[in-house]
Amino acid sequence: MDSLNSLLDGFGTALTPMNLLWAAIGVLLGTAIGVLPGIGPAMAVALLLPVTYGLDPTGAFIMFAGIYYGAMFGGSTTSILLNTPGESAAVVAAIEGNPMAKAGRGAQALAAAAIGHFAGGMIGTILLVALAPTVASLAIGIGAPDYVAIMVLAFIAVTSVLGASRIRGLASLLIGLTIGLVGLDQMTGQQRLTFGSLQLADGVDVVIVAVGLFAIGEALWVAAHLRRTTGEPIPVGRPWLGRGDLRRTWKPWLRGPLIGFPFGAIPAGGAEIPTFLSYVTEKRLSKHRGQFGKGAIEGVAGPESAASASAAGTLVSMLTLGLPTTAVAAVMLAAFQQYGIQPGPLLFEREPELVWGLIASLFVGMVLLLALNLPLAPVWAKLLRIPRPYLYAGILFFAAVGAYAVGGESLDLVILLIIGLIGFGMRRYGLPVLPAVIGVILGPAAEQQLRRALQISDGSVTGLVNTPFSVTVYAIVALILAWPLVYRVVVVRRRNSRKAGGKTGAVSGG
Repeated sequence: MDSLNSLLDGFGTALTPMNLLWAAIGVLLGTAIGVLPGIGPAMAVALLLPVTYGLDPTGAFIMFAGIYYGAMFGGSTTSILLNTPGESAAVVAAIEGNPMAKAGRGAQALAAAAIGHFAGGMIGTILLVALAPTVASLAIGIGAPDYVAIMVLAFIAVTSVLGASRIRGLASLLIGLTIGLVGLDQMTGQQRLTFGSLQLADGVDVVIVAVGLFAIGEALWVAAHLRRTTGEPIPVGRPWLGRGDLRRTWKPWLRGPLIGFPFGAIPAGGAEIPTFLSYVTEKRLSKHRGQFGKGAIEGVAGPESAASASAAGTLVSMLTLGLPTTAVAAVMLAAFQQYGIQPGPLLFEREPELVWGLIASLFVGMVLLLALNLPLAPVWAKLLRIPRPYLYAGILFFAAVGAYAVGGESLDLVILLIIGLIGFGMRRYGLPVLPAVIGVILGPAAEQQLRRALQISDGSVTGLVNTPFSVTVYAIVALILAWPLVYRVVVVRRRNSRKAGGKTGAVSGG
């Protein structure tokens, strides 16, 4: 009840004309910046930090919340329309969203993403209000073995459901893990795969990898085929979801937050893991499994809802523990400290107006995001009417700008081209791109947690399975690995029994 009263007070703060204006500006700026490949919400918030020096803390953080959600949707827009994720959380949206766009259903994919962001954000923020103390206490108990188990689950899940075969999925994952090794060993400081370059000591930024594999690889692949075929503009299609689309999307919209919020709330790496776990779940549960990989709308609705709920979940550990689990949360933590405010268990007591105003502004931001971007879905989709040679030339330009903006080094452009060539080769030989991106994102963290768990257990492998949580996760991993074999055995037995029954019936009939 206290939380509800505090939230009502927060709405009183968030709904003032000036704070509403800051929220609307944040959503518009975030969407516009998120549409640019490579410039995600973390960079947007970081770039706009100096602009907010003159604002009061409450107005500044309300604006940051709008930028956060707006940039996430903007990243999904380019991911769906141009196969160019604006940030890592939007990577999964490209798998089904881009085939939908190429089939003339880009507006429907954007509408499914916008409503998914709204549903996920609303449910995630409600859970933030209701469950913040409980989730914070659970997050404290998550240890290194549990992290390792979660990441193994993510690796196995993503390589099991994508691509023509598990072998190709595993090969793609290994490419990503290898790229993730570049840089200094976090524990020993030893250089790995840097080839003596100081610029590579910090590793390859995941934005460069995602933009290179998706945008540059796609542009090179299209260019190779445009020499043989004429590039016709892609039809936009009608702008609204039909009854059939709504029947297929309402359940994924509601399931996404159940996966996204817990992963956002615990220190497990933000929206990347829950988005592809949501994708895996929707593929398993869908009645249209054959459409996955060709433009299944469930594969957009579920992951986008999970990503938005995860964004709300990240605020739990950031506000209650002062523990940032994503790049955006880290930048927002720096902004708190800039104003002389220290997030932690006492923040709700010391700064109730700011905290509850921020939480209430999340609800307001979700409504503004839907109201502004749902009507704009056909407008964004008209990007696809641009002739493909000009469109992909523009993609190459903005991809290069985004990659250069990450570190301001010319070497980043060389790395972008090399990774783009790798992406082109992966398309040529049928390797799915997503496992490679996942390997880059989670590989370094998985290695660090694995070594930490082994150090704690004095090198004993049993140290990886010494908690109930890790045992449960590994049981799920074993089920995922064994299911195809079990499924084949069951199907073969049923077919054999049917054949035997048919022969018996024929004999008795004769």
